[in-house]
Order: sequence, then C-alpha cells, then structure tokens
Amino acid sequence: MNTYVTGALIKKVREKKKMTQSELAEILYVSDKAISKWETGKGYPDITLIEPLASALGISAIELLAGENVTNMNRSFNMSRLKFYVCPICGNIVTASGEGVISCCGITLPPLEAENPDENHELSVEMVEDEYYVSLSHEMTKAHHISFIASISSDTVQVKKLYPEGSAEARFKINRTDAFYYYCNHHGLFRLKL
Repeated sequence: MNTYVTGALIKKVREKKKMTQSELAEILYVSDKAISKWETGKGYPDITLIEPLASALGISAIELLAGENVTNMNRSFNMSRLKFYVCPICGNIVTASGEGVISCCGITLPPLEAENPDENHELSVEMVEDEYYVSLSHEMTKAHHISFIASISSDTVQVKKLYPEGSAEARFKINRTDAFYYYCNHHGLFRLKL
C-alpha cells in the first residue's frame, strides 16, 4: 500500500465529509494522532481497520488501498459509456456502463481502451436473415486467441465468449447494433462501428 497516496485520499475524503480527525478516530476507536500519521504518510492503518475505515469514509476498500476515489458521474444507463474489463488471470469478462472499481482474482482491473482494427484483426460482418454473422481470420490457440465478441446497441449488450481451439466467429440478433467489440488476449480490445 502506498501510504502517501492512501493518506492523501483519507484526508481528502474525510475533509469532503466535513469530519475532523478526532471524529474519524472516535468511529474507529483509535487516536486522532493515528489518523494524522496515516494522512501524512508517517504510518498506515492496521489491516484490520481497512474495512471499517473505508466504511467510515463511504468508499470501497479497493479505492482506499488504490489511493483513488472513483465517483461515477453517469447517473443514467448509457451504453455509449460502456467499459470492458478482462481479468488477465482467469479471463473473466466484466462490463460497466460508467466509472467503477472492478477487481478480480485479487487485482484491480483497468478499463480496456478500444482501438480501431488493424490488418491482423479485421472483423468480417455479414447479414444472414435476422442475424449478423461475424468472424475473424485469427489464430485460436491457448497462447493467442480472441476471447470474446460483443454486439452493442443503444440499450443492449450481447457478449459471446470464445475459447481457444474453437473458431473466431459468432452470431448476433440484428437489434439496431451500433458497434462490435472484440478482445485479443495479446493485442487488446478492438471496436468496429457500423
């Protein structure tokens, strides 16, 4: 834990809540000198105090340990702000329609930045009756593969999980699809707008 960053966050959030060091200390059953040490980086809270401290400050333990307070300004569901997170350890796929602190397998996941496809990651899109058939000419080995393909519309996300040694293809209902997102485990997230 970076005590300087976390200390700065403790102070910032405590002051925003208009709480004194003494008031926070009383809640946690510690001295106000302990709070002062944490905020100035001269000490840090015992691990048993992380949850109660985060709760008293109204933030998550992950935010406290990361030294970063995430405030979601997205007060209404908006698919244009959709973010993808992929765990590098287990391959878990998480989506969120706004800011958040997402963790998996004990690590905080950064939101993926979508790029335009390059020549090695071009997505082929065909209309077949009431579906889109999408595919890539991409190797699908355990070491290098497309992990998922997602279809995004104004109110829906459809995610198709792909597996190594399978094929890099999927079908999606046409449902006013605006874009496709797909993830290569070596080269990251790609986006193809329709």
